Amino acid sequence: MSRVRLATRGSRLALLQAGWVAERLRQQGVEVELVVVETQGDRERLPFAQMQGQGFFTKAVQEAVLRGQADMAVHSYKDLPSARPEGLVIAAVPSREDPRELLLARPEVVDEAAPGLPLCKGVRVGSSAARRQAQLRALRPDLEPVELRGNVPTRVEKLARGEYGAILLAYAGVRRLGLDLSPFFARVLPPTLWVPAPAQGALALECRQDDEKMKALLKPLDDPQARRTVAAERGLMARLAGGCQLALGAYARELAEGLELCAWYAGRLYQAQGSSPEVVAQAVFEQIRQENPEVACASP
Repeated sequence: MSRVRLATRGSRLALLQAGWVAERLRQQGVEVELVVVETQGDRERLPFAQMQGQGFFTKAVQEAVLRGQADMAVHSYKDLPSARPEGLVIAAVPSREDPRELLLARPEVVDEAAPGLPLCKGVRVGSSAARRQAQLRALRPDLEPVELRGNVPTRVEKLARGEYGAILLAYAGVRRLGLDLSPFFARVLPPTLWVPAPAQGALALECRQDDEKMKALLKPLDDPQARRTVAAERGLMARLAGGCQLALGAYARELAEGLELCAWYAGRLYQAQGSSPEVVAQAVFEQIRQENPEVACASP
């Protein structure tokens, strides 16, 4: 396979991530062409809660691969809904960037003595994620969650203009972009205090199920540990039948005694250890279901 068409969104971060994958394919002697796709999330400026469907940033990219307009796609894994489209497969999960959350704040709103988050009472905190807004209300009900849309540089620019006192972001995206954060107070939040989105910091390299040559090209980019931790987090998400706007935090890590999964759901933390992603995902799901009888079991 001497030429690969790689589908991606057109945001600066998406192009950077796609470029990283393209360079590794070129190291295998493959010519790579980027196919930039506009998604629903790129076109519509509505709050995510008001948008219809799932896969706002991924569905159009996946359709480009299914239609044969591209051979593979690069996604931020956390943007993918739990339901898998027929005909596509995640062929590789590369080494994962730091999955933690980042708090960026204007210096004048910082209060290091405040509980939970070092912010003064009443600060406007920007985020578009239902999970972040729910965790914020649970951890600091005295703060004001405010809708924040736009790519990562745009969100940081809005903070710089004073439209928000603070914003919450995935640390991975900020690290990949290498943004100058010197004007702000910046704190990376512990993942067991502020639980990140399932698969945050991970990439998903997707191709057609029947494309054996493409799967073989992507196999060297797969990181087994990243795949295991992501499988645990997204396994729980699938059991809760969730998309990227489910108010669920999930963070898995490898320990000497096995895999540990920590989750945040409906205002509570849950935790389990086990030998496999399936075991820990099911164990945490059972804990959640015991506390939330309305939760029905979905097919993982």
